[in-house]
Amino acid sequence: MKRTKINTLLTTQPAGQQVKAEGWVRTFRNSQFISINDGSTIQNLQAVVELNSLDETTLKRITTGACISVVGELIASLGKGQAVEIKVSELTILGDCDAEAYPLQLKNRPSLEYLREIAHLRSRTNTFGAVMRVRHAMAYAIHKFFNDRGFFYIHTPIITGSDAEGAGAMFRVTTLDSSNPPRDEQGHINHKEDFFGKETNLTVSGQLEGETYALALSEIYTFGPTFRAENSNTTRHLAEFWMIEPEMAFYNIQDNMQLATDLLQYLVKYALDNCKDDLEFLHKRAQDEENTKPQDQRSELGLLERLRFVTENEFQKLSYTEAIDILRNSNPNKKKKFQYLIDQWGVDLQSEHERYLVEKHFKKPVILYNYPKEIKAFYMRQNEDNKTVAAMDVLFPGIGEIIGGSQREERYDRLLKRVQELNLPEKELWWYLELRKFGSAPHSGFGLGFERLMLFVTGMTNIRDVIPYPRFPGNAEF
Repeated sequence: MKRTKINTLLTTQPAGQQVKAEGWVRTFRNSQFISINDGSTIQNLQAVVELNSLDETTLKRITTGACISVVGELIASLGKGQAVEIKVSELTILGDCDAEAYPLQLKNRPSLEYLREIAHLRSRTNTFGAVMRVRHAMAYAIHKFFNDRGFFYIHTPIITGSDAEGAGAMFRVTTLDSSNPPRDEQGHINHKEDFFGKETNLTVSGQLEGETYALALSEIYTFGPTFRAENSNTTRHLAEFWMIEPEMAFYNIQDNMQLATDLLQYLVKYALDNCKDDLEFLHKRAQDEENTKPQDQRSELGLLERLRFVTENEFQKLSYTEAIDILRNSNPNKKKKFQYLIDQWGVDLQSEHERYLVEKHFKKPVILYNYPKEIKAFYMRQNEDNKTVAAMDVLFPGIGEIIGGSQREERYDRLLKRVQELNLPEKELWWYLELRKFGSAPHSGFGLGFERLMLFVTGMTNIRDVIPYPRFPGNAEF
């Protein structure tokens, strides 16, 4: 008999039909009631074994974590919490699980920190099962959003010779002997003898390569892994993460802001519409976590309220300059409650400032635009005031910045001058500059960190818990 997934069985009308379910044992009560989960849903299926129908040896093997197969009649359940259950006629142990050694026991719920140490098993917990199902739904929704709008999905390179950000925090890719690398006449490592004949790195962004395709196909997006070699041990940073980066020809900064708004509202609504059970579980989990905090540190909105907050509110647009005025005159700034006080125009905003604007001042998502050029990347279009660039950041409750983007500088002379001002390697960027010589066009784009989105949608508080295998300083396990 062919297996039926548990999420399908739970929504099937019982009519005495014979069915087969397979999954992992969550609990086994009174030598009769087995709770099984196969990962297709957060809900468990109850399988009922007739008393004395199984021998003692088999009963002892039905432990939490064991993998089993059951065949039986699908009937209406008399118990609370489920509409149907299986009256078992045949049970097979597919994989034993040592109850003493298995770390995922109900009686001693492991912490999230401990679960990172056993990342090969944490996907079997309710929390990580829910997070990963939502992650899948969000990945699918991203592709659907762009596909339905006529965008083309472009695979940009993971190994690159350029640094899109100009930040330098990149992982090197080499096949040279680390203990005795070849050297040139000056004693420097001779990268001409390396695999690619030059120094290469893991990409920090697919943006620059994405722009080349936007200036041929008009509207494209990338969705792939990116890497930052920053020694950052925060709840918001990873060394390996996924980025969604659309690039659009003929879009100005206003068009860019509208696309970012449409994308975020679409994704959040998709989660609310398609991940109901998982989000309700994660909402309750986040609520329980909030209740352990002091009253003044608790979030005003629960998870589901935060999600609806995004879908039901217009995004507030204001310039960086207007934001600085609001923050400078705010009570937290005047009373020195901000960790980073706002005292002058030109400073880079911190998460505390972004969250104040969203959660306290406007009480809605915020888009800031026209930032000082000195705190933004070289490729952003310079405004006529020669002080600001056409950059935009989307700010969300609980997260701060969730999207960063800009209208790109399409004028060759302006872009070249900026590259030279920042002492960026012209010869590495020759192709990017040359793009502005042959049929340049106004164009824009932005980056959405997939794990930042996942933090917001799931209510998890550490970015290491929304990716299957987190990579961070000192950790590359599994």
